[in-house]
Amino acid sequence: MSFAILLINFPYSLKLIGVKMKSTTCVWIILLLISSKSYSQEIVNKNFDVVADNQQFPEGAAWDGINSIYSSNCYGNWITKITADKADTFLIKPTQPFDFGKTNGLTFDKNGNLFACDYSEGKILIISPKGKCEIYTDGFEGYKFNRPNDLAFDKYGNLFFTDPKSYGKDLLDGRIFMIENKTKKVIRLWDSLAFPNGIAISKNGKNLFVCESAKNRILRFDLTKDGKISDPKTFVELPGGDPDGIAFDIEENLYVAHFGGQAVYVVSAKGKIIQKIPVPGKKPSNLEFGGKDMKDLYITEDETNCIYHTKSDIPGLKLFNHK
Repeated sequence: MSFAILLINFPYSLKLIGVKMKSTTCVWIILLLISSKSYSQEIVNKNFDVVADNQQFPEGAAWDGINSIYSSNCYGNWITKITADKADTFLIKPTQPFDFGKTNGLTFDKNGNLFACDYSEGKILIISPKGKCEIYTDGFEGYKFNRPNDLAFDKYGNLFFTDPKSYGKDLLDGRIFMIENKTKKVIRLWDSLAFPNGIAISKNGKNLFVCESAKNRILRFDLTKDGKISDPKTFVELPGGDPDGIAFDIEENLYVAHFGGQAVYVVSAKGKIIQKIPVPGKKPSNLEFGGKDMKDLYITEDETNCIYHTKSDIPGLKLFNHK
């Protein structure tokens, strides 16, 4: 018998066995059953290794496609580089030719340049493999961006990024932008979002996924070859906390760093939560697949200020910008 049929017959079943219950109480029980069913998932406990500690609000984990993982320090002045599970400093906040603010989301292009969201200065930065830092773009229609958060390339080299401002489910001032690869033109794709956060593109390149953190959900947009997005739908709603950084595996499951929820959730291609992976701290902020087999999963965590590593059973999806 299906779960839906059981719910429909629940009040009648109580009457048959002689249980008296107010209608309002019955409704609350049914809602509780629906809620538990919606968020039912397998709990998967994994072993985590600390690959970097003493970070300052680590974020924006990015795999370079070769042998290293990079991450921002949102409350610090440096970008961390981890190679063979050994942490080092890739870049300390430069003062020349300009003084950048605080970086968040990171990603690489096919030439090995690191792109960074400078959320405190409202800019997108490009950093060469040798650490030369330049402004890639700093605004739209004469105004600087709000607080660029996370970013992703499509297979055509167009760069998409989220630009939140205020936090609150009724504060709809967040936006999504795209920077055209050939022209470097900045295009506003969407607005009126409640703190857009993590961003990722589907395996076939036909959908853009964006965490709308203040509404505790992930949106799925249709995505065209020329970078236009349309028809946003709620892909999944999560229980408590805020969906933050996201990444796909090769089977098109979406991994969600659930800030405040002390977990990474794994969501199937159909939008069903299938796994909950508890993590060492309450505030996982981002995650990234890497390694030769793409089974190394790195997680930035902001309560312990550490970057953790574990192994995934399923390889991660290679990003369009990886060679």
